[in-house]
Amino acid sequence: MNLVDRAKNILLKPKDEWQVIAGETATVKDLYLNYAMILAAIPVIATFIGGSIIGYGFLGVSYRVPIVPGIAGMIVQYLLGLGSIYVLALIIDALAPNFGGEKNFIQAFKVAVFSATAAWLAGIFHIIPGLGILAILGLYTLYLLYVGLPVLMKSPPDKAMGYTVVVIICAIVLFAIIGAIGGVIGGGAMMGGAATGMRPGG
Repeated sequence: MNLVDRAKNILLKPKDEWQVIAGETATVKDLYLNYAMILAAIPVIATFIGGSIIGYGFLGVSYRVPIVPGIAGMIVQYLLGLGSIYVLALIIDALAPNFGGEKNFIQAFKVAVFSATAAWLAGIFHIIPGLGILAILGLYTLYLLYVGLPVLMKSPPDKAMGYTVVVIICAIVLFAIIGAIGGVIGGGAMMGGAATGMRPGG
């Protein structure tokens, strides 16, 4: 599996690529090392650069997250993000029988990993705070999920929408919890450095 080709194909021709993915032999370790750990670094590194190097500005006041808290926050968010993929795969796998699908954790993990491609790549826009809104393009991930679930989890096409909606709801709750945890862990350090990060004009 070539990372660049896989990312390009899953974005541009997802229906064909999910069929290819379904037939591949893979392990959780392979999927993490060769794909997830690389692409998941994009949004957190971009956010660090945008927040700690470039900084935010509004009405003549600029703010940069201090470097050390910024790095700490980046690491925390990265690890939590990778963990969330595993938990999401567990959810996808557990829900499969409820929508006429077959339980298969590796296939569920593939869905969780490869459907996240759009969100990870769209995270590059956080490198410039003013363009962060463009990360909304990552919502294409929802379509990738919708197309991939029936192929890999073998749920009937007529149940794909319901399956997708339930997985999305679970994912929203999951990421909200993870975001809260990340905020608690990284928030103290961020607040501690806030005073040094703010300055007029710059």
